[in-house]
Amino acid sequence: MATYFSMTLNCLVLKSRRYLLYNSCNGILHIVKVRMSSNAAASMSAWQINRYGGIEELTLSTTTRAATIKNPNELLVRVHASSINPIDIRMMGGYGKALINVLRQQKGVTQSGTEFPLILGRDFSGTVVETGRNVTKFKVGDEVWGAIGAERPGTHAKYTVVSQSEISKKPLNISHIEAASMPYVAATSWAALCTVGELTERKAVGKRVLIFGGSGGIGTFSIQLLSSWGMDVTATCSTDAIDLVRSLGANSVVDYKVKPIWNELKHQKRFDYILDTLGGEYTTNGVKLLSPWQNSKLITLVTPLLKNSDTLGLIPGMLKSAVTAGIDSIKGLKSGGSVRWAFFLPNGAAMEKVKQMVEAEQIKPVVQETIPFSKVPDGFRTVSNGHLRGKIVIDNLKDS
Repeated sequence: MATYFSMTLNCLVLKSRRYLLYNSCNGILHIVKVRMSSNAAASMSAWQINRYGGIEELTLSTTTRAATIKNPNELLVRVHASSINPIDIRMMGGYGKALINVLRQQKGVTQSGTEFPLILGRDFSGTVVETGRNVTKFKVGDEVWGAIGAERPGTHAKYTVVSQSEISKKPLNISHIEAASMPYVAATSWAALCTVGELTERKAVGKRVLIFGGSGGIGTFSIQLLSSWGMDVTATCSTDAIDLVRSLGANSVVDYKVKPIWNELKHQKRFDYILDTLGGEYTTNGVKLLSPWQNSKLITLVTPLLKNSDTLGLIPGMLKSAVTAGIDSIKGLKSGGSVRWAFFLPNGAAMEKVKQMVEAEQIKPVVQETIPFSKVPDGFRTVSNGHLRGKIVIDNLKDS
């Protein structure tokens, strides 16, 4: 979390939008020329909410103030496609607002003391239309993809602002629709398995991994990543998803609708890694399936940190979460392994590695449905209903 709490620049944009006035940490004002194309707009269409609630709060605005570069390391991107993730559904209801609003304040994102109107959406694929002076990796016209931090205005809009550290060039062999399905799940999976789980391609060969929720976005991506790295992959899913999960590289599939999965799994060889996307009993019972003879790890993406911060307040919530994390760690040690918490983190370097794997056809996008920009609430309803087979993608270039 320390990365998110780092000092940010206090920026202002001049009327011409060709120059950036910002105040550096030493108090000196700088004027920076912004490299831009003629595609930049003063306003844009965006799906937004003006208060927390359900899907009925989603409103399409055609006069939203256009996303604007406020830091010399940022880029303005025209969004060709984005996806809807379960985290968007939860954030729409206010999940994580206590901690995320602190991050927004640190970044200078909130205006007039409020986060509203709030644009949701974390990942995208699009084209660069402006760059800040310090951007060296990308230029106007580049096709890029990535996933942005929760404190930033989201990607369910015609334009979005990103940091060059959050993105990479888009894979050449897939469309923007396909590309938009991957960045959030790729960055989240990478954070869990590689950053927190300390897994590398070299370490992965021959190891056993269990993935709870194999047919969802994170599951379908992680199966392909780990299979391509030479791991023995077991995944759980329902009957109608078995063929999909096997086609992605799972060596063994456990159908939770046919047999009690715990009876099925306890007779299998123990696992070196477990990726838990479901939480609850999957975390508690999953620990018992870890290998006791090696440095095995259960990494869960379902943690109480944001919920505790929302209900108890930021500091008490973080303290309670630290205690819970300690208890989970003890449970892991009793089983011979460790339990670790993981969170989504934007990661341009990881996206570059995934780009290379997509171009080598080691990983392919899994898209359940594509919807036009005008039908975003329909996509939110589909994601809310669960049982997805890949991702729901928004086509920004198709309005009806």
